[in-house]
Amino acid sequence: MRENELETVAELAKRRGFFFPAVEAYGGVAGFYTYGPQGAALKRAIEDAWRDRFLTREGHTEIAAPDVMPEAVFEASGHLDGFDDMIIVCPECETSHRADHIVEDSTDVADAEAMPIADVEALFEEYDLVCPSCGESLAGVPVEDFNLMFETTIGPGTGKQGYLRPETAQGIFVEFPRLKEYARGQLPFAVGQIGTAWRNEIAPRRALVRVREFTQAELEHFVDPEADEPDISKVADVELTLYPAAEQEAEDEEYVEMTVQEAVDSGTVDPWVAYYLGVSQGWYERVGVDMDRFRFRQHLGGELAHYAADCWDAEAEVGGNWVEITGFAYRSDYDLSKHGEYADDDFTVFKQYDEPRTVERATVDLDMATLGPEYGGAAADIADALHDLAATDPDAFDGDSVTVEVDGESYEVASEVANFSVETVTESGEHVTPHVVEPSFGIGRIVYTVLTHAYSTDEVDGEERAYLDLPAEVAPTTVGVFPLMGKDGMDETAEEIAETLRDAGFSVQYDESGNIGRRYRRQDEVGTPYCVTVDYETLEDDTVTVRERDSTEQARVDVADLPAELTALRAGTKTLGE
Repeated sequence: MRENELETVAELAKRRGFFFPAVEAYGGVAGFYTYGPQGAALKRAIEDAWRDRFLTREGHTEIAAPDVMPEAVFEASGHLDGFDDMIIVCPECETSHRADHIVEDSTDVADAEAMPIADVEALFEEYDLVCPSCGESLAGVPVEDFNLMFETTIGPGTGKQGYLRPETAQGIFVEFPRLKEYARGQLPFAVGQIGTAWRNEIAPRRALVRVREFTQAELEHFVDPEADEPDISKVADVELTLYPAAEQEAEDEEYVEMTVQEAVDSGTVDPWVAYYLGVSQGWYERVGVDMDRFRFRQHLGGELAHYAADCWDAEAEVGGNWVEITGFAYRSDYDLSKHGEYADDDFTVFKQYDEPRTVERATVDLDMATLGPEYGGAAADIADALHDLAATDPDAFDGDSVTVEVDGESYEVASEVANFSVETVTESGEHVTPHVVEPSFGIGRIVYTVLTHAYSTDEVDGEERAYLDLPAEVAPTTVGVFPLMGKDGMDETAEEIAETLRDAGFSVQYDESGNIGRRYRRQDEVGTPYCVTVDYETLEDDTVTVRERDSTEQARVDVADLPAELTALRAGTKTLGE
């Protein structure tokens, strides 16, 4: 089915209410999708499974930060300067395209996104690449950077410049000074968030894969790089399919199969990242990702985001393409250091020593009465630079003057104004800027992957059947309830059973339209794992027929036992008919 699986899934998704292009009544707008009743339920179930595994079971907490934040946040984070894609505009039809996507789709170059703009422009010349919309040659057309941030104004009139967040992570980072208080200042601790992110994509495509509004589930794990290590033993034996950068660049590239423990011991993967690869692998299986169509791929040097020291992507094969569904980044101390530099708060954690330590500390006691009048508005920045220099290069103060650089300009300050000295002090601890380990899950892409991997066909009673092989935990509907016929009290009994199951916490679809086989097919096609049929025998002995989706096997179950039976079936603690 893989040749046409994306078209098949897109048709099913629209017809059965999983997802469809938004606002089609007004012509639609690229990059925005609405999740229908089935899709919203599937998406919510996957989010709940993520919360269970990555927050509840790991002992982590969750916040919900605003979608809109002021410009200063994204200036500090680097998104204003470094959050760009390459754009090329066709001079004939004026359509905008991702330049790297055209290169990758039309040549054997696999990673144009990581290349410099000049090299991408050269490829347009070398291959005489054309506009995908009108066929006009794009050779010689300039390729430029395009910032993906959505701008907005906060408040009336000119207001304050703001942006829709391009990742949920910044909402966690900017609140770190308060979040560390909730963690009682103890590392490590982690904070998660599920929310909307916004990116003004140049050329949205491939349904839920590249959109302008999407849901992320992100976890920011704050650690002391000198002291904190993950408990690898929990996932040590998990088998990973890895695609390291070295293999991607080798002539005979191939995957590397190893356990989490082996990946750590060999230095292939950072221990914290490896821990989350191991945890995530089991979770992907749990929600329905086909692990035969799955790998972990390491970012090449040119791909790394501005904040990442290392990054691995979880990728799933969908429609013949590898799609990133999660990024696992070691963000080091980039984010908290940047916000500490720009914001008026403390983004460090005080680490108490076991015993006080006596140390020599270089310091300056600046004569601001002289420094201020002499250097005016630059005095405060010069003072900061002198304090930093004292800590990093005390020998710089040996002469009659000391030179510091501020915003590219050098300033010479008399040593007597700097008042440099070395003091002996007793310290009870030190301020540590935590490093951050971040698993970032694209929920929409996971929904799309799960739907695509779950789509199956077989033959039942001589007819082809299409069904979604969804795990019961994430299926939009847990059980369909049908009366064999809408007469003789079977419909009333079926409605009562449906209400009882809803009260027991099951998602239930009641259906009395069409023959029973057709009703089964409808539920199979949306992935409902179990169906309950009320028939004449039910009226006599209070038993119903329970049918299992994948095998189509059936068994009689007492109505009184039905909630407990379905609970056990959904949990996998028993099979039908046991």
